[in-house]
Amino acid sequence: MAYASTLSLRELRQDLHAHPESGWKEFRTTALIAAALDEREFTLHLGPDAVAEDERLGVPDDDAVAAAVERAREEDAPEAYLDRMGDITGLVAEKRFGNGPTVGVRVDMDALERTESSDEKHRPAKLGFASTHPNEMHACGHDGHTAIGLGIARALDDDGGFDGTLRLFFQPAEEGGRGGKPMSETDLLADIDYFLALHLGLGNPTGTVIAAYENPLSNAKLDVTFEGAPSHAGNAPNEGRNALHAATAAVQNLYGIPRHADGTTRINVGKFESPNPQNIIAEEARLRVEVRGGTADLNEYMLDKARRVLDHAAGMHDVSVETGLYGKTATFTADDEMIEAVLASAADLDDVTETVPRLDIGGSEDASYLIRRVQEHGGKATYVGIGASNEFGHHTSRFDIDEDALDIGVDVVCQTIRAL
Repeated sequence: MAYASTLSLRELRQDLHAHPESGWKEFRTTALIAAALDEREFTLHLGPDAVAEDERLGVPDDDAVAAAVERAREEDAPEAYLDRMGDITGLVAEKRFGNGPTVGVRVDMDALERTESSDEKHRPAKLGFASTHPNEMHACGHDGHTAIGLGIARALDDDGGFDGTLRLFFQPAEEGGRGGKPMSETDLLADIDYFLALHLGLGNPTGTVIAAYENPLSNAKLDVTFEGAPSHAGNAPNEGRNALHAATAAVQNLYGIPRHADGTTRINVGKFESPNPQNIIAEEARLRVEVRGGTADLNEYMLDKARRVLDHAAGMHDVSVETGLYGKTATFTADDEMIEAVLASAADLDDVTETVPRLDIGGSEDASYLIRRVQEHGGKATYVGIGASNEFGHHTSRFDIDEDALDIGVDVVCQTIRAL
């Protein structure tokens, strides 16, 4: 029996929590889930068959990917599925139960690049399932999402399914908005009739179900590199071309971009690096910049303005600048038909104590690309929130979820699928 098949949803979530894998490194996670679904005779699309390879964003370098594959092997990931993936993560698994509609469900798998708390009051540390991987942590609930995805497959498969086809999308690299677009570019979304994505927590107590989170901000992230020329800061400062000076000028003026009258616009510089001795004119400086907009047009307005600032900061200081798109998301609105189906299904469940029709999600979410692709082809979609009583905020070192929410997530989605 596949290892993941021997675990309860709670045990699986804790195993994944202890072995987090950041974006485009989810080799062990993908292989474990693939083995469990293969055992149930799901058709598997792995790696380059699950995502459009050339559309991937923010991919780690070859050495980092190779190290992630080797680590997965050392942690007993099933070899056959690692071989099928090659150097690309991601899984789409499907099973036909009847002749009715095709229903898609998307869950994300990746962890964040941050260190988990070792405080004895932090439940994963206290119970022994905190991250064993340096600078990687499931701080946003994607371990729980992955467990719910497998739980949906189990529940429907054990109960005879429904009159239709189930297609499960286990998406890599949600953090940073890097995996949704390449997964949306495959043909596997073209014939989806109904589509659900989901998220645990988001500050809601266990028992609360939000039938539609919607209207996330469109988002784009840029990796920026300024290149100048070094010289001795005391002996010949005039001979250098200061990349650090250009980068600081860029930061100041990026925050000065006028906000738009037509709606929400945001900008942030989240990373600034210039590894350089104090007595050398800096020849390189790197930034990671993100912009957001309430619409795609507003996001493009901010992106265009940001690129203009970067170019002119480089010109002012006689250095070069290169930008690369690290990640990108879009916005969406959920379909009323799906909201009504989720509300009706959730209301029938004893463990659901409150239902909310719709809320604005506020941040950004790359499931937007999958949702929009389904809607463009005539399908209906929503993004469901499952309360999980997370005491500490998402992306913090002490983030954790109430694991009772895992079964609620499975039940809400399965009931909705049967209703559809």
